[in-house]
Amino acid sequence: MIRNHSSMRRRGVSLAAAVLFSLPASEVLVFAQDPAVSGDEQFNGRWDITTTGGRSRAWWLEIENAGTPTPKGKFISAFSGDLNVIEEISISGRTLRFGWTRQERPSPGAEPVTRKLVYTAKLVNGRLEGVFEVEGSNQPLLEWIGVRAPVIKEMDDGTWREGKPIELFNGENMTGWASWDGQEPVGWSVKDGALASTGRGQDIVSQQKFWNFKLHVEFRLAQHSNSGVALRNRYEVQILDDYGRPPNAHSAGALYSRIAPSENASKPAGEWETYDIRLVGCQVTVAFNGKNVIEKGVIDGLTAMAHDADEGEPGGIALQGDHGPVEFRKITITPLVH
Repeated sequence: MIRNHSSMRRRGVSLAAAVLFSLPASEVLVFAQDPAVSGDEQFNGRWDITTTGGRSRAWWLEIENAGTPTPKGKFISAFSGDLNVIEEISISGRTLRFGWTRQERPSPGAEPVTRKLVYTAKLVNGRLEGVFEVEGSNQPLLEWIGVRAPVIKEMDDGTWREGKPIELFNGENMTGWASWDGQEPVGWSVKDGALASTGRGQDIVSQQKFWNFKLHVEFRLAQHSNSGVALRNRYEVQILDDYGRPPNAHSAGALYSRIAPSENASKPAGEWETYDIRLVGCQVTVAFNGKNVIEKGVIDGLTAMAHDADEGEPGGIALQGDHGPVEFRKITITPLVH
């Protein structure tokens, strides 16, 4: 059974139960409201974004200084799967326009061409309604909707108790897992008791969803490989063959592009490794091969691996399958409850 979690859904939607052993939403989170102004200041804040039509994507946007001559912002993710600082931004007449100018090669060996990545949005009934386009290309417009990110108030304060552990992988088949888009997984199989990706597969997501929890993962990477575990299908803990390298926000053990680990606790490629991750509200603790590398780090928002932008709701556990061969032999989650 999935644990119950009641939460305040997006504006205009009633309260609904989602997962057992959880708090009422009134005790868990509140939504940041539009400032009591009528101008461009209303763009300020953090926004959870979902694209519409075709392959759905989850993005994240933070705007500051809207309504002044010097607006600025950050975005997940325009390119490189990173937390991108916005290079070009303007806000005027209740219209937001931001983007980047990039030099790209249309094909290997071709001359670089200039591409402008442009995101434009208007405020409509408290949400962003926008489009994305690549100027100078034939790529069609991509529509997107942004809603204010919730302010999650729960803290890892020592009051949480462990529920019953749940084995997300049964060691025999892929029961309980689906592709990120809800279809049958591509590029994954079970070999010698391990859930294995060829490295050219899709991201897969557990069908069960969770809110606060402890997660134990045992994994093994091929040489030069790369993967990740996304908490609530939103926040990626990086898996990377980077044994012996200095840590940074893209290292193994990082909350990808947001929180760097305190040390590189990686083992050489080909050896089994472990993550013990604890997530309460937006506080995350990561123990990597038995060493605490993140201690109650605060997650500001989505990472680029996110497929589910609804930060106020429980989410699945996602495994990245398209960055190189990886195996998982144990995935155990223990809900944390009051």
